[in-house]
Amino acid sequence: MMDITAAMVKELRERTGSGMMECKKALVEANGDMELAIENMRKAGLAKADKKSGRIAAEGVIGAKVSDDAKTVVMVDVNCETDFVAKGDDFVGFVNDVTNALLATDVENDEQLQALVLASGSTVDETRRALISKLGENITVRRFVKYTATDGGQAAYLHGSKIGVIVELSKNDAELGKDIAMHIAASKPMCISADQVAADAIEKEKEIFLAQQEEKIKGKPAEIVEKMVSGRVNKFLAEITLQGQAFIKDDSKTVGQLLKEKGNEVARFARFEVGEGIEKKEEDFAAEVMAQVRG
Repeated sequence: MMDITAAMVKELRERTGSGMMECKKALVEANGDMELAIENMRKAGLAKADKKSGRIAAEGVIGAKVSDDAKTVVMVDVNCETDFVAKGDDFVGFVNDVTNALLATDVENDEQLQALVLASGSTVDETRRALISKLGENITVRRFVKYTATDGGQAAYLHGSKIGVIVELSKNDAELGKDIAMHIAASKPMCISADQVAADAIEKEKEIFLAQQEEKIKGKPAEIVEKMVSGRVNKFLAEITLQGQAFIKDDSKTVGQLLKEKGNEVARFARFEVGEGIEKKEEDFAAEVMAQVRG
């Protein structure tokens, strides 16, 4: 039986990022064969990652970055199970590595993203699985969006690490782009302008308004009712469209008016918020303890 030295354990830790006891155990099982120990640890790590893949990952970090020439911007949503892991250096480092790799490479879908090679030389999926093994939580690269424009310019804003926004303007203006992105982060518009709102959404709003105002509109002339409905629809459109919303930094003007003053337009935008759309498991610890007590 080969003696396992501290130097061997140290080397394996540096090469795998795993804990000391895990590295020592792997070296003992591989009888000191470093490459075999690494191979076995990778296999075990993949098995652990697959086991954890069904667990809900609704915490995480949004990564966003603009290229130096402001022509390309990328945003990515990487999820884990707890906020504790989301704040750790390993997880944040992974998000940054993925963001940088996406910015530098043409990637169009999730399959290409998983195969994307990071600066470390490992793919996104290999790195993700290794991180699952190390941190003990399910980790997913949930979604990403990338804009590239020959004209105009890109901007990004991160509110902490939980909300991210990217914006493409028809003309490059870093300050305006950041202000618009910050507004979108806070105000959550559904789209840029009224002509982008689906007709059935407007009809639904009319139905809701008429149902709410049923008593008030009884006996009123049709043209008065129509004016009331029109007013409600205009208010609705102002609330959900970027151009119609009051600008968060100066509510005396709308975002549409601000853009007109600057001689600029928003071509497109995207907003990510960590955990949105993921049904989180509600933990009832008291019930869990009671179930264990009752056997």
